Amino acid sequence: MARRGPTKPWQLVLLLIIAVVVWALDQQRKTPAAGKSPSQKAPTAGYEVISGCRWQDHKSNDGDSFHVRLPDGRVEQFRLYYVDAPESQFRSYGGGRTNRERIHEQAQEMGLSDEQAVEIGQRAKSRAHDLLAGKPFTLHTRWDDPFGDRRYHAFVAPEGGPFLEETLVREGLVRIRTKPADLPDGTPVKERLRQLRDLEKEAKQAKRGAWGW
Repeated sequence: MARRGPTKPWQLVLLLIIAVVVWALDQQRKTPAAGKSPSQKAPTAGYEVISGCRWQDHKSNDGDSFHVRLPDGRVEQFRLYYVDAPESQFRSYGGGRTNRERIHEQAQEMGLSDEQAVEIGQRAKSRAHDLLAGKPFTLHTRWDDPFGDRRYHAFVAPEGGPFLEETLVREGLVRIRTKPADLPDGTPVKERLRQLRDLEKEAKQAKRGAWGW
């Protein structure tokens, strides 16, 4: 059997270069991309995941739409996928317009009087504030703005809890009405709608006895 000769210097140099390249690639994989905040994780199912978000008080905040201060200091308005909270007060606008027709439509679908619908809207607004204000939360967004009003759809995850739309449905504070989307974990729209409708049904059964309506 032929014996292998001693390793030549150039072979040692080549092996060293290969080892350095492998190490550098491994470090690059572990290091966040340049310009990306550590609080902004890699996209999941097409969503940008932003942690460390904060509630931003604003007169137009509601149960399903509110302003958020992002970790980079920007303030943007987000609306929840899947759900619509009733208006939280009766309003009048210029030209004699009001929101009473919208409130009536919301009330009819939820099986409530107009006044009860507004009360539910107030509860939804208060609940969203209680779950998000004063502590950081995470949102998942594709930055879609279907109405061109700079209100971006998002899934919002309060600290230690499920997505906000799920809590609001479970507590009977919203109707399942607005744009759906696959969950960030890949759960398809059809399955998520089934989950939320089951929760909505349970909430309707419990709501009348608990609230005396």
